[in-house]
Amino acid sequence: MRRTTLSLTLLALLVASASPASAGGLDLRVGGYFPRGNDTLFQDVRDLYLVEKSDFYGVYGGIEYNHVLMDNVELGIHLDGYSRTVDTSYRDYTRPGGDEIFQTLKLSMVPLGVSIRFVPTSKRARIAPFVGGGVDAIFYRYEEYGDFIDFFDPELPIIGDAFLSDGTAFGFHVLGGLRVYINRDIAVVGEGRYQWAKDDMGDDFAPNESGLVNRLDLSGATFTVGVHVRF
Repeated sequence: MRRTTLSLTLLALLVASASPASAGGLDLRVGGYFPRGNDTLFQDVRDLYLVEKSDFYGVYGGIEYNHVLMDNVELGIHLDGYSRTVDTSYRDYTRPGGDEIFQTLKLSMVPLGVSIRFVPTSKRARIAPFVGGGVDAIFYRYEEYGDFIDFFDPELPIIGDAFLSDGTAFGFHVLGGLRVYINRDIAVVGEGRYQWAKDDMGDDFAPNESGLVNRLDLSGATFTVGVHVRF
């Protein structure tokens, strides 16, 4: 993560030094993240626990610095964040007395990425649509903690435990949106984005004796609103 952050920071400084200081902008945004939730981890979670894909829909937001490379073309460097905690229980198993067996699932991610944005209007336009795309390094952390059944023991004992996997998923995204300028330098922005990123999980979710690979699918849509400040 440190090496990727440094590389993107150097890229931003190089671009900023190559153009006038006035040809830049800053976006602050907040909205929602709606994960696609495919691949083994999400499928296993839905089969095992009383949880649905929509339970992981959550608040998403961040900051982006963008710089004009040439007429109607911008380079953006963004850092966003998302975290969602879901309390659940086993779908088909209970304690001997009939009580539920509770767990907590937590997914967090921090996308750091670069986008090229095409804005087909002049600087004087009050309404400016845009489209674009780019690449991401998504730093994630997935946790499960609570009470769990040991399915490798014929007695199926219930034990308290915690499981963790963190890593970096590399992917790409497409985006589109609209800026509505309040005045020459400040605009309200609505943006939709779809990202594609997956990663083979390690740590406590690494392949076991059966060789099953747990894959985390971080693909999904984000919709945000925010403020763009041009300087």
